[in-house]
Amino acid sequence: MRLIRVNNYEEVSERAAMMIAAQIQLKPDAVLGLATGSSPVGTYQRLVAWHRAGKLDFSQIKTVNLDEYVGLDGTDPQSYRYFMEDNLFSHVNIAKENTFVPNGKADDPAAECAWYDANMERLGGVDLQLLGIGNNGHIGFNEPADFFTVETHLVDLKESTIQANARFFDSPDDVPRQAVTMGTGGIMKAAKVLLIAAGKEKAELIERAFAGQVTPQIPATILKLHADCTVIYCGD
Repeated sequence: MRLIRVNNYEEVSERAAMMIAAQIQLKPDAVLGLATGSSPVGTYQRLVAWHRAGKLDFSQIKTVNLDEYVGLDGTDPQSYRYFMEDNLFSHVNIAKENTFVPNGKADDPAAECAWYDANMERLGGVDLQLLGIGNNGHIGFNEPADFFTVETHLVDLKESTIQANARFFDSPDDVPRQAVTMGTGGIMKAAKVLLIAAGKEKAELIERAFAGQVTPQIPATILKLHADCTVIYCGD
């Protein structure tokens, strides 16, 4: 594991984007695991800018996203499919049929989860997985628990996660209470993992978590066991 502390969010975004761009250039048909939330926005902005400058080609790239809220379809502005379209997909030359986000409106969530895992296997696995980290140490929507859940699954969101995400909604009452998320097993299967974070609380969490033991009570600590994990973060 490589822990890289930089000066500010701009540096986090630049370094993360450079790693993803390198993956695309080394393997033009790579499978990228993508994340949502505020942390990767700057990274996506740089990837879009480099694409527009003719430096990055997404035409053969495939993507799999970590998670989606239950009850929201892809046209909902608060859905993660919408987020990805708004921040990346609609600005680069990626085919929509090559972008995969869990279906939050699936009639059978269990079947959707099983299909999602099977689809990642069909794609040949994730070459590089981008992650953020929640204030309680969650990655994807893998919340603190008594054990690590390996497969993609339906999860009840912790109150702390709901409150943290309430800033994106009109009211905390509007935040969905469940999500479909890739499990820690799916995350750990990625050939490379890149975790990014910014802010004093996140920086303190990272330094505390990765200095301690691996525990499902802080799900991100499982990344200590990954063979190729890079964490880029700042305290600002």
